[in-house]
Amino acid sequence: MTDQAPFGQFHGTSLLAALGNMAIFAFVAIVLLFIAVKAFDKAITRIDLEAEVAKGNVAAGIVVGAIILATGIIIAVAMM
Repeated sequence: MTDQAPFGQFHGTSLLAALGNMAIFAFVAIVLLFIAVKAFDKAITRIDLEAEVAKGNVAAGIVVGAIILATGIIIAVAMM
């Protein structure tokens, strides 16, 4: 058995390195989630989800939440 980290080169050797890696992955995930919501809004739906959520449309908010949840799961699995 090797002494290689379970997640390859992204395993932090110190607390500062681990926090730095976490910050980088969190930033990338947030950017990808933002892109996914905008792409879904433009490509799939015929309504402006952002405007509907701002007006207080609960159904549109649930759709946006589902998009964020599903995309977040996909991004989390892809980053492992």
